[in-house]
Order: sequence, then structure tokens, then C-alpha cells
Amino acid sequence: MTAPATASPAGRPISREPSFLRLWSATTASGLATWALPFVLGLAVLDNALSATGLGVVLAARTAGFLLAVPVAGVLADRYSRRAVVLWAGLAAALATPLIALGLGRSVLLMSAAAAIVGAGQGACRPAFQALTAEVVDAGRRRQANAAITLAVRVTTLVAPAATALLATVLSAWALIVGTGLLWLVAALLPPPGRREAIAVQPGTPLLMEFGEGVCEARRHPWFLAGLAALAAVIFTGYSATAVALPLAGRDRYGTEAVLAGALTAYTLGALAGAVLMARWHPPAQGWTALAGLALYGFAPLSLLLPVHPAVVFTAYGIAGLGIELFNVPWFTATQREVDPRLLARVSSLDFLVSYGLAPIGLAFLAPAVDAFGWRPVLAACAVVCFLAPAAAALAPGTRGFSHRTGEGHRKGTTVVLQARDGSTAG
Repeated sequence: MTAPATASPAGRPISREPSFLRLWSATTASGLATWALPFVLGLAVLDNALSATGLGVVLAARTAGFLLAVPVAGVLADRYSRRAVVLWAGLAAALATPLIALGLGRSVLLMSAAAAIVGAGQGACRPAFQALTAEVVDAGRRRQANAAITLAVRVTTLVAPAATALLATVLSAWALIVGTGLLWLVAALLPPPGRREAIAVQPGTPLLMEFGEGVCEARRHPWFLAGLAALAAVIFTGYSATAVALPLAGRDRYGTEAVLAGALTAYTLGALAGAVLMARWHPPAQGWTALAGLALYGFAPLSLLLPVHPAVVFTAYGIAGLGIELFNVPWFTATQREVDPRLLARVSSLDFLVSYGLAPIGLAFLAPAVDAFGWRPVLAACAVVCFLAPAAAALAPGTRGFSHRTGEGHRKGTTVVLQARDGSTAG
């Protein structure tokens, strides 16, 4: 049994809670390690210590490890202590990271095997962190907690490349890779214990059957399935298209890589603004607001259709970044609120498996589509999907408030709005 986390006074800011600060710091460390590694390996390519092909193989191995570990970790985090899953996953990533450094310039096979373990550690941490947040933070302040965590993620994406490049002026790629392993060690050791005991499981129960219980739980929530389908559609089309079209547009249309850097910076800044906004704003129709935010991603591929001024592209990506956090924070908070706590990690792992898993598949389908139809029809179709998929999801029962309640009822000619189960407070 793990020691229970002490419930915090409702009036104290979440930023002053030691248990949450430990959790936040651990998730930030894991985010820094995750985002820094590709940039460090990219610098190794520039130093001729790793080929471009080798870089692709190593990163693909890390992604494969992530996708394979996510469903298994979801089951284990529901079966055992979520804190323990984070501990062992972080330790595995920390111990495997030096092997990536050891293989640099010597063996791509060793680097790939180690990267797969690091990816597995990353994949195992994601659903466990999600479930642990629900244990450490009281229900009334999970919106603020999720906003603070996603804010750290966005700051990480903004800071990690610059920090890596700066450190590369005084440290070798080998030392920087080992440094990401130290970050994983922090992520493993720092999180606080949760308030939940391990669940007794009948011996011999297959992992696949336990994961199926999480799928069944997800099916009990039509709003979750609809929102996940909309998210998958946006990632499969809009994200994949702009991931390739944006750098090509910068090179061929504008003749500078500054457009790529500016658009990605605008996206991150928009996401930062969205996270700050959602920490304090509690819209009455939070599900519809979240889906409307998700639909804003359609402006990203739309901005690449015509030869517009770069400022238009930057604005479109800033709006897309704002929208993605309008979706993320209510989505994570609602999942933690509505899903059976016994199955929360499994449902979260389904979320990550679908959303992360479709990104590389979308990229694989993109090139044949462009060859067959051309860039403009593909980008136009992606924009249409980004706008329509969340709108279609909004029609599913419960999406108005991301709740099991349908949201509205009519009695004696008077519209009665059923409030979503959410004790969160603004501020």
C-alpha cells in the first residue's frame, strides 16, 4: 500500500502544493528529456557522428517502443501503483539512455534498441502520469493542474531546442544524451505517492483482457469516443499535412526557413496562451468549447493553400495552438472526472495510443495522396476534415459538457440545462 497523499485545502493555490509541484516537476523533466533527444541526435548528424538514415531508424525505434508500451502500461498502472509504474518506467529510460550515447558513431543497432526502451519508458509514463494526477490533485482543481502541466509541455517545446543548441556549444553530443538520462532519473524519483491501493487481479488474467475492460469503459462514454475520433481525424489529416507542407512551403514559396521557425513558434505561443486561459476560464459548455478549439487547427493547412504573407501563416498557427489547448485541458480534466478511477490509466492509454499512433500513419499516407492529387487538393481536404470532424463529434450524446449526462432536457416547455459533474473553480 502506498502512503496516501494529503488532500489540500481548497483555497490554497495549486502552485503551492508540494505534492503537485513534485508531480509537475517530474512531468516537466520527462517532457524535456523527450523533446531534447531528437535535437541532440540531429546535432550528431551535423557532426557526422550519425547518418540521416541512422537518425530516422533510431527515432522510429523510439516511437515503436512508445506505442508498444502505452497499452501495457495502462493495464499495469490500473493493476498496481501508478507511482510504481512511473518509477520503473523512468528508471528504464534513464538506464537505457547512456546506451544510446555509447552506440553513437559505433552501432545504430545498439542505439535503436536503447531508443526503443527509452520510448517504452516514455509510453509507460504517459497514462500513469494522467492517472496519478487524478490521485494527487483534488477534483476541484484538476483543471488548473492539467493547465499547469500542459503549460510546462509547451514551454518545454519552446525552450528545449534553444537550450540544447546552447549547451551544444560547451558539451558534446555524448554528454547531452546522458543528460537526458538524468532528466529521466528525476522523472522517476520525484513524483509523490498517490491515494490509491493496488487493485487485486485474478492470477492469470491476460493483459489483453484487462485492456479490453478499458475499451469497454471508454465505450460507456459516447462523448469520449466522439472526441477521440475527432482528435484522431485532425492528427491524421491536418497535423500530418502541415508537418510536411510547412517546411516545403517555407523553402519553395518563401525561400527561407524562417517561416517554419516562425510558424512553430507562433503555434507554441498560442498554445501557451490557451493553457493560461483554460486555467481560469470554465465555459458552461466545456465540451463544445473544446471541440470548437480543436476545429481551429483547420486554419493551419488552410493558410498554406495560397501564397499569402508569412504573417497570415504565423497567425493561423497561433490560432491552431490556442485551439489545441482549449481542447486538451477540458479533455484531460473530463477524462479524470468521468472515467471509473479503476480504469483511468487504461482509458488514457487508449487515448494516447490512438492519437500518437495515427501521426506516423498519416505521414505515410500523405506522400501518395500528394503524388495522386497535388498539394492544394490535399491541404484543402485536410482543412475540411479539421473543421467538420469536431463539428460531427459535437452531435454525440454528452459532448456539450464532456459528461455522461446528455446536457439538456425539456420539461413543461422550459429548457433545463444539466450541469456537468465538475467541482473545479476558476482562479
